[in-house]
Amino acid sequence: MAINIAGHDIVKAAALLGAGIAMGLGAIGPGVGEGFAAGKACEAIGRKPEEAGLITRTMLVGQAVSESTGIYSLVIALLLIFVV
Repeated sequence: MAINIAGHDIVKAAALLGAGIAMGLGAIGPGVGEGFAAGKACEAIGRKPEEAGLITRTMLVGQAVSESTGIYSLVIALLLIFVV
């Protein structure tokens, strides 16, 4: 009994593997970055509680920018899964 593996099957397998790697590695950066930003914001609020609103607003903008890299990796993973 021979197993027939066509070129299309290899390409699909590589695309699915690439999608998994893209999401795995693409989620590490935003997770670390957002955690670091939140930690530093808590430290800053502890030092100057009267500036909590400004610090929180700035932190959220920074986290949104950091999250964009995770969204890019999601788009690449979805392209690999459904287009390739």
